[in-house]
Amino acid sequence: MAYRVAICDDNAVDAQYVRAILCRWAQMRGMELVCREFSSAERFLWAYAEEKRWDLLLLDIEMAGMDGVTMAKTVRRDNEAVQIVFITGYSDYIAEGYEVAALHYLTKPVREEKLFAVLDRALEKRRQNERCLNLELGGEMLRIPLHEIRYLDVQLNYVTVHAKRSYTVKRSLSEFEKELDSRFFRAGRSLIVNLSAIRMVTKTELLLASGERLPLPRGAYEPLNRAIIERT
Repeated sequence: MAYRVAICDDNAVDAQYVRAILCRWAQMRGMELVCREFSSAERFLWAYAEEKRWDLLLLDIEMAGMDGVTMAKTVRRDNEAVQIVFITGYSDYIAEGYEVAALHYLTKPVREEKLFAVLDRALEKRRQNERCLNLELGGEMLRIPLHEIRYLDVQLNYVTVHAKRSYTVKRSLSEFEKELDSRFFRAGRSLIVNLSAIRMVTKTELLLASGERLPLPRGAYEPLNRAIIERT
């Protein structure tokens, strides 16, 4: 399957330079690449309305018209899977990047080895996002992408999987734990949480990016923080 990348930069020279590095990376990794350049955020969003199937967005921040951060927020409203990398000469917007779960910031002029490393990370995340949890409900098999799952909790003998919708099945939490990957953390006997869904951790609770608050079991604070740091 082709790796689909959009470069959005109102400086044509910078965009072509990044594209050349991207093409060398794809050739070295044996990747089939689909790459398009857009000279403004507005041009990209116009095309995005027709075709949302992008794996990676390489965005300049300072552009005439709509800036890259605003564009990224627009995309994030309905697309949680696409990876976003900001390429900029400025550091003022780094805090805002957290709101769109930016994978990385690169400063201009971009160094090839730095972009290669970021592209490798983005590709690995795409592979992770392709993994699914299989649930049998009402005689039907549902496939839930792992990146959509915020957390799983248990009450009595029933586990609820909280994703875009919530699904409750009669299974043990330990069974689910074996089917998940390293982005998930077992916090006590009744909770597994997706580390990438966490916005803040206190001694007593978790705040998720969705706004949900979950009680944090006693003794889970330190190992959870270590897991978050190791995954960063």
